[in-house]
Amino acid sequence: MLVAAAVCPCPPLLVPDVASGAAPELDPLRAACADALAVLAAARPDLLVVVGAGESAHVWEGGGTGTLRPYGVNLTMRLGDGRDPEPLAPSLTVAAWLLEEARSAAPLHACAVPAHAPAARMLELGRGLAELADRVALLVMGDGSICRTVKAPGYLDERAEPFDASVARALGAADAGALAALDADLAAELGAAGRAPWQVLAGAAEDAGLGGELLYDEAPLGVGYFVAAWS
Repeated sequence: MLVAAAVCPCPPLLVPDVASGAAPELDPLRAACADALAVLAAARPDLLVVVGAGESAHVWEGGGTGTLRPYGVNLTMRLGDGRDPEPLAPSLTVAAWLLEEARSAAPLHACAVPAHAPAARMLELGRGLAELADRVALLVMGDGSICRTVKAPGYLDERAEPFDASVARALGAADAGALAALDADLAAELGAAGRAPWQVLAGAAEDAGLGGELLYDEAPLGVGYFVAAWS
């Protein structure tokens, strides 16, 4: 049963060594992520499942390792026991850094889901994850639209801000139904890779009776970043 969830974005710039001189700009985002992870720890889960966007689907039972070398930092991050030889998806590598900062030692699994994954499949995956233990917590890694400003990676799209606002409302209200109803085609057009992970959360949270709190909702780099805690 799902007892808690934390939603965080996954830009590599969250890691100060990657951000370098720009690191202070994202300090409020890092602080919000730390607060969300504290909610997970307080729930005392039997199993923590980390779900993030990836190029292809993969499950790391017990964890794996990932590298930040593609971002100019010779740093390897371990998630859980790190025994799976398949490299972690970048979103899960960032999650590994967050969990290390939080000194989390909860038993865990991790899975990557591609941005194009059908909503129905993500909902079913979430339902299955919630049944893996009596007390399951999710750490859900994913970004919103990449089109919030003219300098954003996807340039400016007037649909981006309303889309991100709908995501923020759903996350703040722990509204699993609203997350389940997100338009996959629109999310893809706006580059919102978090859509699939959020719908895994929606499936896991069905009938869980959780409340939500939105801890961060900004687009400092022209990309929608959200942090939320459900418990």
